[in-house]
Amino acid sequence: METDEDLRFDHGEATPERLKGQFSRLVGKTAAQTRRVAGDALRAVGARKDDFVVLAVLAESGPASQAVLAGRTQIYKSDLVAVLNELAERGWVLRAPDPEDRRRNVITLTDDGRRRLAELDGILDGVNEHIMSPLDAAERTQLFALLGRVNAHLAGAAEDG
Repeated sequence: METDEDLRFDHGEATPERLKGQFSRLVGKTAAQTRRVAGDALRAVGARKDDFVVLAVLAESGPASQAVLAGRTQIYKSDLVAVLNELAERGWVLRAPDPEDRRRNVITLTDDGRRRLAELDGILDGVNEHIMSPLDAAERTQLFALLGRVNAHLAGAAEDG
């Protein structure tokens, strides 16, 4: 597992100037750090990122088949089955046959699942605050906008390529 020091982008004079100018390296190391911080916070309450993603999608989009849910969450179908099994076991989602096609299951968020999602929202709000604490509100908005533009540009380039 990488340490904080391993994930540091700039080690001063020990970091070659060529590396300091690599945006992909900066974003990659920053992303790894943010994933670690968020993952640690979620693990502390017995959750994983995929738990939050599934609960959030169900809360905002409503009940869905496993296939639709896999597309909306971008979680591999085989991995999603394991996530749904655990969420159902804990009472946070309900898996029931689709009345229109009994071969499919429909996944629904339960009231307990809504409460769990609210708990995870609070935890991740704290994580976001910690991560973004060096920036003021205007800088945070600007960072999101700029990274969103870069992401859209690269997504468009991938579609064109």
